[in-house]
Amino acid sequence: MGLTSTSTGAGAADTALVLRRERPDDRIVALAGNPNVGKSTVFNAHTGLRQHTGNWPGKTVTSAQGRCERGGRGYVLVDLPGTYSLMAHSAEEEVARDFLCFGGADGAVVVCDATCLERNLNLVLQTLELQPRTVVCVNLLDEAERKGVRVELEGLSRRLGVPVVGAAAGRGEGLEALMAAVEGVISAPEPPTPVPVRYPPPVEFAVASLRPLLEPRLRGRLPARWTALRLLEGDGAFLDRLSAALEWDPRADAALWGAVEEARADLERQGLGGGAWCERVVSALVETAEAIGAASVTQLRSAAGRREQRLDRLLTSHATGIPLMLLLLAGVLWLTITGANYPSQLLSDGLFWVQDRLSDLFAYLNAPAWLHGALVLGVYRVLAWVVSVMLPPMAIFFPLFTLLEDFGYLPRVAFVLDHAFQRAKACGKQALTMCMGFGCNAAGVVGCRIIDSPRERLIAILTNNFVPCNGRFPPPEKGQIAPPGQQGLQGLPPGGGVGRDGQVDFNVSRVIAAHIPRLLFHKAMLLGGKKERRGQRPRR
Repeated sequence: MGLTSTSTGAGAADTALVLRRERPDDRIVALAGNPNVGKSTVFNAHTGLRQHTGNWPGKTVTSAQGRCERGGRGYVLVDLPGTYSLMAHSAEEEVARDFLCFGGADGAVVVCDATCLERNLNLVLQTLELQPRTVVCVNLLDEAERKGVRVELEGLSRRLGVPVVGAAAGRGEGLEALMAAVEGVISAPEPPTPVPVRYPPPVEFAVASLRPLLEPRLRGRLPARWTALRLLEGDGAFLDRLSAALEWDPRADAALWGAVEEARADLERQGLGGGAWCERVVSALVETAEAIGAASVTQLRSAAGRREQRLDRLLTSHATGIPLMLLLLAGVLWLTITGANYPSQLLSDGLFWVQDRLSDLFAYLNAPAWLHGALVLGVYRVLAWVVSVMLPPMAIFFPLFTLLEDFGYLPRVAFVLDHAFQRAKACGKQALTMCMGFGCNAAGVVGCRIIDSPRERLIAILTNNFVPCNGRFPPPEKGQIAPPGQQGLQGLPPGGGVGRDGQVDFNVSRVIAAHIPRLLFHKAMLLGGKKERRGQRPRR
């Protein structure tokens, strides 16, 4: 049984996920959470092999749903994409928000990471505004215990106003208690009463002015307070989905839309025009999450924790962050270019020694010259040259890049460079894809999916091609690859043809030149799209 026009509106079929109920009375539970909080572990532990995977309709975002039973009742768990917010700025966030709004979920579970609960509570608060029948699962309690982090679950439940369950899903702990809490919340006659987030008075006044108009029109299908905020936001794509799902277009409702315009004008008169009031809403969410997290979490400060805080200040400040970043990335690139000379030379010597032996074998067998030329001097020689030149830089660069990622340094690079990249009409995250491009342009292009804005993502994909990957290091000096008088690809010179004097200057000029087409693309492309929110200090 799936979503029908009766339950979600005739026009919503193109974006509705077909739910795989085995019985008509199966309950639908949305499983939400930030990336890398163990959400899929919780999902797999409950559903086992009874899963269905695919893509969300109209999206390249993977969907997964599975069924489990408890007390004779069936539950269909829908694993939503990992997301940090329901204020959608990416395809994953749109999918999560739209399913919670229009997917017909009877309840929700928000999985949090106990080691960084404060950051996860932002999504929890937004979900509670949209779906009060929610259970909060504080996962990774075993990791938190090892790091000296203690979460007061009862106090957290009291401050949020919904059930909170602790779990260590990797060890199978807390999973039964989680489903018991889900069963209780869904089967209760009345939903819990979550603690509301208090927004600035002008925003609260604007929301209060719209609620009396929205409540009779929504008829309980969506929370009036949450919907009022979305109408003030004016996201056209979401309003289209709202109109299709509810068969009611708020923009065509003269009385309601007039009140929305009046509320926006009032906010503008109070200095909160444009996106200023949205920033205040985000700030209120973050401050509330921080306050609840600080009151619910006890962290035993250790020397390692204090040292990490000092390093964080050192690596993200403008005075020291940029010089240290340049030194570190220059060191990685130097190791990649110069350090690759030695394995390149060894590979070259070994592979071309094999070529000589193959030539001797073909001569011994009296093979025709055309066969020797095609197989040995053609196929083998080209492959040997490509492997000896490209493999060592990639084998050095990507492990170093992964090491920086594991240390949590790469998000800080994006944070430090965000302002400079904004001047070039890009975002700080593109610094990471450009770094990946030095190892391999294909990997850099694939990595552009981390950029939220569709416009900036497309610009990053197009301009990442201008980053000189290791396969492009030799061409400016390919005349030196073989000594004069010898065949062009007979062998590589000392250093494998990379890392010569002037090569670094050439590559730096290519990186700088990559910003010129980026500016042109930004001016020429009329794709619209939202800007991602800037300036948030990364956390590990």
